[in-house]
Amino acid sequence: MPPSFLPLLTLLAGLGHCLPGKDCGTNSTHRHDYCVLGAGPAGLQMGYFLSQTQRDYIILERNSGPGSFFNVYPRHRKLISINKVYTGRRNPEFNLRHDWNSLLSDRPDLLFKRVSTQLYPRADALPRYLSLFAEELGLRIKYGVDIGKIHVSEPAFHGGHGYRLTDQNGLEYTCGILLVCTGLWVPQEVNFFGSELVEGYESIPVDPEEYRGQAVLILGKGNSAFETAQSILGRASRIHLYSPSPVRLAWQTHYVGDLRAVNNELLDTYQLKSLDGLVEGGLEEIAIVRYDSEERNKSSRRKKHGSVEMKGRGQLYLTLDELLDNQNKTLAFSPMTLPGYHNDNFSLRQPYDRVIRCLGFRFNFSIFEGAASLLHSGMARGRLPAVTAWYEGKGTPGLFVLGTASHSRDYRSSAGGFIHGFRYTIRAVHWILEQRYHNRAWPTTKLQTTQLLSWLLRRVNEASGPYQMFGVLGDIVLLRGSHFEYLEEFPLQALAQFSTLSGHRVTKSGMLVLVMQYGLNRTDTLGSGRAESEWTWAWRSNFLHPVLYYYSTIPTEQEMKHRPAGWPLPRPKAIHHMIEDFLTEWDGPMSHIQPLRRFLEHCLQTDLRAFYAESCFRFSLTYREPPIFCRLGYLKKQGVIGNRKLWQHAREAGLMPTHHDSGTPKEDMSFQNYITKAAASVASGMNFHL
Repeated sequence: MPPSFLPLLTLLAGLGHCLPGKDCGTNSTHRHDYCVLGAGPAGLQMGYFLSQTQRDYIILERNSGPGSFFNVYPRHRKLISINKVYTGRRNPEFNLRHDWNSLLSDRPDLLFKRVSTQLYPRADALPRYLSLFAEELGLRIKYGVDIGKIHVSEPAFHGGHGYRLTDQNGLEYTCGILLVCTGLWVPQEVNFFGSELVEGYESIPVDPEEYRGQAVLILGKGNSAFETAQSILGRASRIHLYSPSPVRLAWQTHYVGDLRAVNNELLDTYQLKSLDGLVEGGLEEIAIVRYDSEERNKSSRRKKHGSVEMKGRGQLYLTLDELLDNQNKTLAFSPMTLPGYHNDNFSLRQPYDRVIRCLGFRFNFSIFEGAASLLHSGMARGRLPAVTAWYEGKGTPGLFVLGTASHSRDYRSSAGGFIHGFRYTIRAVHWILEQRYHNRAWPTTKLQTTQLLSWLLRRVNEASGPYQMFGVLGDIVLLRGSHFEYLEEFPLQALAQFSTLSGHRVTKSGMLVLVMQYGLNRTDTLGSGRAESEWTWAWRSNFLHPVLYYYSTIPTEQEMKHRPAGWPLPRPKAIHHMIEDFLTEWDGPMSHIQPLRRFLEHCLQTDLRAFYAESCFRFSLTYREPPIFCRLGYLKKQGVIGNRKLWQHAREAGLMPTHHDSGTPKEDMSFQNYITKAAASVASGMNFHL
């Protein structure tokens, strides 16, 4: 055999032994800079950003396709995420404010409306959309990889330690940065006596006919509980919902995770006394006991000291654990073990045919071992992992939690647990990764200070990120004297670490932070006087509205920790609320624009008005320091700032000598694009057609 064939045979022999399911030593280890765990909406969104910057990454998914959670949930197959296709606008950024299912990309055709135009789409549409997103963008996904163990590994590409992931076949994946996008999929359970008699939301029959004439007790009062109740409302004889907390309505709390109107028909049948109802009580203290038919026939008489009627269609009774015989709970059932024996007006004294658990889902902590173990957050009863303000696991450097599982940062206060919220927090994390590991500073737009008013008006009228992640993501304006740098959608709770995370510094001129907020005033959300309309009372606005904070220096960590209750940021040097607007269009010359301009002038200590050339000429003769508009424009012979076409026209008309070419301002395409889109006047910023 020729010697040249020996290396080839050796290679083929090695490949033949490295089969799936076998431990092949180093050959079974796959190395990447980034591992994304989960191919749901969060995993695909991060995969897109990593692809855009050409990073070495892999998305690992245990199922055969993306978004597999939505192949099962919600069980009754109707999404409650808004898909408002017809907004009357052509601005794609504005339209994302009302498109809660699309992921961010540079493809204007790759939106959710491509698969559904229903306001509340069928759940099957979401996996179809995610498949399109993954395929058409060419995301690197490996399906059928069920990761069972995650450990800390040897040093990674960034100098710190990395992570080692082991799948069901013993294959290992190592990465410097681990991005966990697994969502919440483990059903939340509460252990009590008789909990084995309870059916889970994840396995109940979804055919309403299965509940015909039955009495049903549902544990929980969230959207899954009401979704289940609504589906059987016309078949069940009575439906009771039981949980520790009263119902929280999304239209009152402004939190999309609370009960949505699309699911709340049972509130009518409860309040109009049509056999259905809501009851509050602890879950850990209850017990569910079965009373079989033989014993029911023996004990059909009414007891002397109570009104418990032992005859009935149901077999399951709700009682209190403290009433049971702790010595022999298997033989615990008797009339005296029921609350109705002691209180003949006990709400849940009648028996039920079935009891259903609808308590939501929790994060799967079990696969994280040793130093890779994630801590439990104090929010949501420990169902979520604890993460920093920049979504890195607490105590696990280089491990970031994204998507629904990262909701502990804004639980019950913003939209970070839902696609229309976490698509923006994921983009923010990607910019943080670029700065930390690749020395690429957070993207900025650099403009002259005379354009600040118009740029802010553009953002408050169209930006979708701060609009959806209100109180959590905000725009940062770095003031630099004659110009400013604009950063979009920075995590506000990480503001004390701004320079480190963004790669930008704050000068002595200070900074502005633009935030969208709901008001702190508690009011009747459907009552008269629920909204303010007079701009002088803007600080009392109840609905979503823009707020600007001015700081001369970056707030410290201590200041962030001790900020006023309900405030997203510490007390600033100056603050400005833009009055809430019924149309969410902040373009009123008197109500919105003029108060904003005066606030900016107060912070910048300069006049931001626009002037004609004649006025600038008079200012230059009568004032030592003319307004900034004149200094940046007229006195530098620029006319309208940044417009190359006007310069060319002036030279061709003989109005300006050609030797001034060296001073010609470079065209700012970002601002010109803004002018084209918004059809706005740079000088006044008062005419918006978004």
